[in-house]
Amino acid sequence: MPSAKDFRRLALALDGAVESAHMGHPDFRAHGRIFATIQHDAAWGALMLTPDQQQRLLGDNPDGFKPAAGAWGASGSTLVRFASIDEETMGEALTLAWQNAAAKAAAKKRRTGGKDRTVKKRKKR
Repeated sequence: MPSAKDFRRLALALDGAVESAHMGHPDFRAHGRIFATIQHDAAWGALMLTPDQQQRLLGDNPDGFKPAAGAWGASGSTLVRFASIDEETMGEALTLAWQNAAAKAAAKKRRTGGKDRTVKKRKKR
């Protein structure tokens, strides 16, 4: 039965993954994007999956996964209950989320031609 500690260890083992924080709880980022978080209730995490990936995991383990609330859940954001899955399933789900972050970053790079499109504020004169 994996824990938040195992979730953290597996997330950080993915290439380029770093831990940060978002809205008062730990998150894991790669390729400039959040791919997973540990929720305020440390028995749960969240994964940024596609709707198809979410449905597959829900079908395989309905006690371990559930859609996040509202539009987030409808777009694939998925909650995972650590005590209800095994470490192999946790690693697979984290890898999917990490791959999604990589794909979105690559798509953004293609759209912008590799250029940083961040708007910079001008200094007042």
